[in-house]
Amino acid sequence: MNELIKKAAKDIAGARSVVALTGAGISVDSGIPPFRGKGGVWEKIDPDYADIDRFMRDPADVWNVLIKDMKELIDRATPNDGHKGLATLEELGKLHTVITQNVDGLHQMAGNKDVIEFHGSFAWQRCMACEKKCKTSDIDLSEIPPRCECGGIYRPEVIFFGEMIPHDALFRSREIASQCDVMLVVGTSAIVHPAAIMPVVAKQSGAKIIEINPERTPLTGNTSDYLIMGKAGQVMNGIIDELKRLNG
Repeated sequence: MNELIKKAAKDIAGARSVVALTGAGISVDSGIPPFRGKGGVWEKIDPDYADIDRFMRDPADVWNVLIKDMKELIDRATPNDGHKGLATLEELGKLHTVITQNVDGLHQMAGNKDVIEFHGSFAWQRCMACEKKCKTSDIDLSEIPPRCECGGIYRPEVIFFGEMIPHDALFRSREIASQCDVMLVVGTSAIVHPAAIMPVVAKQSGAKIIEINPERTPLTGNTSDYLIMGKAGQVMNGIIDELKRLNG
């Protein structure tokens, strides 16, 4: 792994523009479980609770079963070394944008300025009546569903099943992916579209694709140039240390 970390640091050091695509794996060490796979949210809760039609029919039920627990998780969560490593890459002038499938807001909390959230954010709520936005951490759960001062019901700023991914998020992601010369793919299974197509777009435009993941994905040995197997935080710490050494 050390040789691959050195290789990644060298590739990043020589890059003009680095972009990161992140998935649930980068937030596991912050106490945020993935939605899919072993130990995921959908093992315990029917995914139908994340459908917009179900929320519109019975927002109190969806708040009680799904959103309330997500709020508690996100209220407690703080960025781990994976998030902090990407923020450091931005500070060093290398990383320009994070494209994320996550809804926890931890990239922004770590310090990344340009974050494209494909699936929206659980860190913010929006009143369905007056459109006022409020931090999820400030929401009072003494009444379910929680309501705005105007009487409207709050909903998380996430993309529910049955809702469209924002056009600007998709357009900007494709544009940025096609312009970068290195893409870091961190903690994603690379099976959920349209996010999973971004490394392919970057590759076709001549970028080097570096995977950081505990296991192989559909990108491995196909789209990605190499895979550094390990936890995101541990690998990012190694890359940052090596970059600082290269920079003297």
